[in-house]
Amino acid sequence: MSKNPTRDVLLARFAWRLKILGGVVIALAAIGLGVYFIAPQWLLRGGIAWQAWRDGLHQQSVQVGDTRWVYFEGGKQDGPPLLLLHGFGGSYADWLLATKYLTGNFRVILPDLPGWGESTRLPNADYGYAAQVDRLHGFVDALHLGEIAVAGHSMGGAIAGLYAAKYPKGVAALVLVDSAGVKFKENVFVRELKAGKSPFDIDDRAGFRHLASLLFADPPSLPPRIQDVFVDKSKRERAFDDKVMREITSPDQRDALEAKLPDITAPTLAIWCMQDRIIDVSALDAIRKGLVHAPNIGVTELTGCGHMSIMEKPREVAESISRFVLLP
Repeated sequence: MSKNPTRDVLLARFAWRLKILGGVVIALAAIGLGVYFIAPQWLLRGGIAWQAWRDGLHQQSVQVGDTRWVYFEGGKQDGPPLLLLHGFGGSYADWLLATKYLTGNFRVILPDLPGWGESTRLPNADYGYAAQVDRLHGFVDALHLGEIAVAGHSMGGAIAGLYAAKYPKGVAALVLVDSAGVKFKENVFVRELKAGKSPFDIDDRAGFRHLASLLFADPPSLPPRIQDVFVDKSKRERAFDDKVMREITSPDQRDALEAKLPDITAPTLAIWCMQDRIIDVSALDAIRKGLVHAPNIGVTELTGCGHMSIMEKPREVAESISRFVLLP
């Protein structure tokens, strides 16, 4: 018989709790493994939602005309409003890695552009640059944002720049990040488009890896089933993606921002990755030449990243934006 029955009871309780904990861990691991194989999109959505929650961003929506805008907002509610626009095929989530470095200084708004993410997609509607600029103006008015700083990546950069050109009194600062809408040296991406094959049309994991090699200098290593989520999305949304790609690369829209650069009167910052294989860094030449009425022009050239600078160099992009927008 034990000389210390109290200790024996405590040890027995501890062993029982360890067994329960072990069972819970095993059950959670089994559930996680099952979700990974059966519904990997839930893991991806959960990871994005957790990151937004961690950084204090809250999902909201607003109806503007025939479009329901879904957006996330966070940061300093009394800070200057900073609107972040994503690129082709993306969503608000593209900006999340950079956003955590911006919320300390700005009231940050990250929308899913109409047609993308969870915002309204209307059958047969125009989602080219000019139409999106008009929708964006309605969104800014609906939120009563007043004068804003607006940063756009890739396709979102062209939309942001055209917005600044059309509504100069409403833009305090413009940031173009690896922006579309201007001329640049022909590259592999352009040659594939000319050959009739968009790299964004991915049919298998090999196609995903090829696109990743164009988007990133150092492509992220994603588990196979997560890659499948992007493949399935590309197949499911192929018709819309191809339609928008045709619209924004058509002769009348391809260089739409370049034609309107002289109308931009806001201080403008251009951020580019030197290894961008989607929109070559030579696009900076057109931007420098075209911004003849911008009172202040800044250029940040980054190394060690590709087209997705907002993901590969999020801190550097965010710090460059903060310095340019906040400092006199």
